[in-house]
Amino acid sequence: MAMSEAYLDSDDLHPIDIVEHIAEHYDWEFDRIADDQIAMAVQGQWKSYSVTLAWSGYDETLKLVCTYEMDPPEDRMGELYEALNEVNDQCWAGAFTYWVEQKLMVYRYGLVLAGGGTATGDQINTLINAAVLSAERYYPAFQLVGWGNKTPQEALQVAIAEAYGRA
Repeated sequence: MAMSEAYLDSDDLHPIDIVEHIAEHYDWEFDRIADDQIAMAVQGQWKSYSVTLAWSGYDETLKLVCTYEMDPPEDRMGELYEALNEVNDQCWAGAFTYWVEQKLMVYRYGLVLAGGGTATGDQINTLINAAVLSAERYYPAFQLVGWGNKTPQEALQVAIAEAYGRA
């Protein structure tokens, strides 16, 4: 039985209610900011990620923003932006951006549910996991560009290589 089948018996559940249940299931720290928004802390291997999901009834979209702090040296920003472009070419869903003022690396995705569509628990769980996995996958590459003086192409070889096991 899928995780969502254990508690979803109605199509009328609000997407953020589903997210809250998922956060409770994984024992993630979370704050229900508003009826239509929730913020969570999800621990990865490299960082703790701030994951916020918000429901916009106006455009029927569940918006996800996954962030972590990053303050690269000013003289490496050009290379970082180049790396972001190359990473985004590899991402099928979602995209990265860097918010300079907040000093945050950001992964964003919008799940469009126009026409009265509903998101399942499995879809939302996959959405959150994909965001964290993407952040984890590209974190070392962004670090190598920012502080390792690697070119974006060199740094992305780390993200492209499949890791088997842990050291």
